[in-house]
Amino acid sequence: MDETISIVLFSGTDDKLQAAATSPLARPPWVSRWKIFLQYWGLNAFPGRRDRLRSRLVARSRRGGQGFHRGAAKAGQASWTQTLRMAKELGEVDIQACSASMEILKLKQSDLDSLVDGVEGVAAFYINAGEGQIVFI
Repeated sequence: MDETISIVLFSGTDDKLQAAATSPLARPPWVSRWKIFLQYWGLNAFPGRRDRLRSRLVARSRRGGQGFHRGAAKAGQASWTQTLRMAKELGEVDIQACSASMEILKLKQSDLDSLVDGVEGVAAFYINAGEGQIVFI
């Protein structure tokens, strides 16, 4: 089977970022493509070098601590960004930023990390998701 699983990532906390990054590594045999759609706080976690410190500080203040990140690191687990880079290297993982969220956060594609493949609207995301599953994180 040739199914696409699409993830709407609207939270920027480390635990949810890690879940979104790890899911494509599972690689069930019926899933050939993964799409990740970044909205609001999920999008805010993907800045380029220029905004990385500001964004990480905002994300830390929203999650109320760094317990998950520290626990994952102590357990030898890769960071969510490293995990997502591995997933992209192993297979078809397409990451798109929400155009409305980009406008609200006053971001341009050049402001984002190179992990982000492009920008699309909500309607385009749902059309591109097709009949595959959509997961909200």
